[in-house]
Amino acid sequence: MSVNTESSQSKKRLEGLLNNLALRWYLFKRKYSTFSGLKQLLLRIVMYLLVIGLAFVFVYPFLYMIVNSLMSNSDLNSSSVNWIPTELKFENFSVALDLINGKKTAEKTFEKFLTETLEADPDASMFKVRIDYVIRAIRIWFTDRKYIVNSTFVTVLATFGHVITCSFVGYGFARYNFPFKKLLFGLVILAFIVPTQTLIIPSYLTYSNIKWFGGNWINTYYPLIVPTFFGFGLRGALYIFLFRQFYLTVPKSLEEAARIDGCGFMKTYWKIVFPLAKATLVVAIVLSVVWHWNDSYETGIYVQTPSKQFLPPRIKSIISAANALPDQQQEMLRQLGLEDGEDTLNNAVVMAGATVISAPVLLFFAFAQSQFMQGIERSGITGE
Repeated sequence: MSVNTESSQSKKRLEGLLNNLALRWYLFKRKYSTFSGLKQLLLRIVMYLLVIGLAFVFVYPFLYMIVNSLMSNSDLNSSSVNWIPTELKFENFSVALDLINGKKTAEKTFEKFLTETLEADPDASMFKVRIDYVIRAIRIWFTDRKYIVNSTFVTVLATFGHVITCSFVGYGFARYNFPFKKLLFGLVILAFIVPTQTLIIPSYLTYSNIKWFGGNWINTYYPLIVPTFFGFGLRGALYIFLFRQFYLTVPKSLEEAARIDGCGFMKTYWKIVFPLAKATLVVAIVLSVVWHWNDSYETGIYVQTPSKQFLPPRIKSIISAANALPDQQQEMLRQLGLEDGEDTLNNAVVMAGATVISAPVLLFFAFAQSQFMQGIERSGITGE
């Protein structure tokens, strides 16, 4: 009895599915059977093809970086291997972390780690062993985490300064009339247009002559952090413009109602106006985090002490190691305690290092993507 019931139910489900497909096909033919419908269908197909092509242009570098970071030396030199490696060499990430840190962080070569793991668990898969080796290397690498701590410290403080100050300045330009308002806003736009390279020499001389906080500001993080709390710093003028464009769209009746209820200027701003700028706030945070994290120009000018340097510029050490002469590579490998120098320093290690350095901002953008796109639409950056 139960078998018949199950078979009848499966037949009903199949009939329902076929009826649904038939209905969809009928509606599709009815909509696109005419000339105008066929024209609309062709335009939609062309639009999707263009979108897919543009998406591939932007995604291709990341796919290339990730795929090549997992290749072995033989895969890199093989003309038959393009996208799918013959083996996933996760230890490239361990070598990249060693070169970033300038010393051995995994403590063991992969061969030694593999031997010990198989002795403890003969049934362990090679894929799991490679993953465990990379996780171990990353965990040990974070115990000596000066570069990532330096980058995170400056990025977080500079972003906080930009968000707080630039939103406040943008609100002033959007809501209040004061002498030379247009001139000052023109100077803000000019500060955004003028390249940083043209101002770096006077800025360097200024910071080197400042004697606050126990000496001049060179070889400290002050030139990278303090200007952001005054609406300047890296791309600060852009954030002022974004906040001003948003505040211009906020109805003045909200602020007038708040003043009638007894709110002063600061309370009206922080309690009423500022929370409305959530989407623009996300845009400013994402842009500030990405630009501060990836900046290597100002950080290289103001900070020369090795212990105070940042994570992204360390990719240069990996590139120089991969492009070094064989004898120099062997010496580097010996200093790092790596034994398999035959195929260790190559383009795959460079791609692994680029993946490690790019991962934090990529993950951050992935989590903030939806809010970021809403902010782009509402902040006036598209000209609407």
